[in-house]
Amino acid sequence: MKKTLLSLSLASLFAAPLAHASIDLIAIGSLSGSSAGSFADLSGLTGTLENGTAANMLGGLGSGLAWAGNNTFLALPDRGPNATPWNSALDDTTSYIPRFQTVTLALSAQQDTRYGTAHPLAFTLTPTLTATTLLSSHTPLNYGVGGAPAQNTASTYYFSGRSDNFAAGQNSLNPANARLDPEGIRVANDGRSVFISDEYGPYVYQFDRFTGERIKSFALPNTFAVANLSSQGAREISSNTSGRVANKGMEGLAITPDGKTLVGFMQSPLIQDGGDGGRANRIVTIDIASGATHQYAYDNKIGSKNYNSSEILAVNDHEFLVLERDGKGLGDGSSAAVKQIYKVDLSGAQDVSGLSGEAALLAKAPSKTLFLDIKSALVAFGIPADQIPAKLEGLSFGEDVVIGGVVKHTLYVANDNDFVPGVAGSNKFFVFSFSDQDLAHLQRQNIAAIPEPETYALMLAGLGLIGLIARRRRAR
Repeated sequence: MKKTLLSLSLASLFAAPLAHASIDLIAIGSLSGSSAGSFADLSGLTGTLENGTAANMLGGLGSGLAWAGNNTFLALPDRGPNATPWNSALDDTTSYIPRFQTVTLALSAQQDTRYGTAHPLAFTLTPTLTATTLLSSHTPLNYGVGGAPAQNTASTYYFSGRSDNFAAGQNSLNPANARLDPEGIRVANDGRSVFISDEYGPYVYQFDRFTGERIKSFALPNTFAVANLSSQGAREISSNTSGRVANKGMEGLAITPDGKTLVGFMQSPLIQDGGDGGRANRIVTIDIASGATHQYAYDNKIGSKNYNSSEILAVNDHEFLVLERDGKGLGDGSSAAVKQIYKVDLSGAQDVSGLSGEAALLAKAPSKTLFLDIKSALVAFGIPADQIPAKLEGLSFGEDVVIGGVVKHTLYVANDNDFVPGVAGSNKFFVFSFSDQDLAHLQRQNIAAIPEPETYALMLAGLGLIGLIARRRRAR
């Protein structure tokens, strides 16, 4: 794909020679909704959820962030608003339909605009919501009593955030379960589908980018499953001795630049590897064509503590950036302490699919190096630690920019505000620039350019292909 370069003549602000290249914060932007202050998406949904929250509420966009070419990104909320108590037996989850938001994140050079009272930023970032896509299945799904979304039809079954939407007697990897807690998203190289990972299964699914219909399910190893399911996370943890920790499933998802391999990252170690708070996490790779999987160990330890992993991003086919963080900061009522991005190289790492336990995995974990200390960078800019979002979770490369005549790459970081903007702040995006000296061997994903969703739908309708494509996909 041809790169779009944004020019800027701010050489005086970035006068350091290339030998001292650094990673710089260049833009900050927020998104409130389809109109100023509305916090509404473009799903067209009306009415309220079980807890009284609007069914079209916009929030949590930073659970996952994927570049789709140029200045277009896909932002992923999780299982929906559950901060309002209404049913503790369901962990207060609702029949919120999982979805992803298509947004443009437009960078424009600026000379002297300031963010608060801190130093000037090189660019302004203008986020704009352009589409909302609801996630569904064309085959029936398992719902709890009263848990099916009212929008279901005879041929469209929507996924749901409700924790009771599963079939009893089967393990958590059952793809017919309606419950979905999306956490990672990446775009296929053809631009026409997306891959999404979740915490409930954990699941990894492929969806049509424009209709939101599930195309494919990827089978994960049974070692990731829990056998005893519950609508209450605490009970699910206490009743299982192996598998993913409840609400700490596949938090991150990457796709290699060639578009052939998905790379998923658990938020915390599996129960048999130490569980929540443990040190030995797992990365699982999935060959998109065959479904074959491999597993690699990752050491969560930073200093003297173990931290959860929030996202993984492919640098090339063997190097990855991993976002690790604490749960402190804006939204938690505390001050952020650890928000860091590490680089890990899996070339030469041993497959640990047949291993179990912290000691066995740590012996095979490759080393990692610090790429960016987000918290330190934001504090240095003038943002107090208690105003740094607690849940920085989305990570994506973006289009290149030009600063002082030098081409720089961009890295976008997004926060999950848990649908509580009054507590955790707005849906916010932080943009950093870096050079080839900061991250050697970077390979960009080549995503095919395609029309916007509305244009694409009109094209297919005009050609009479929508029904034909749907039938072919269902016949696969």
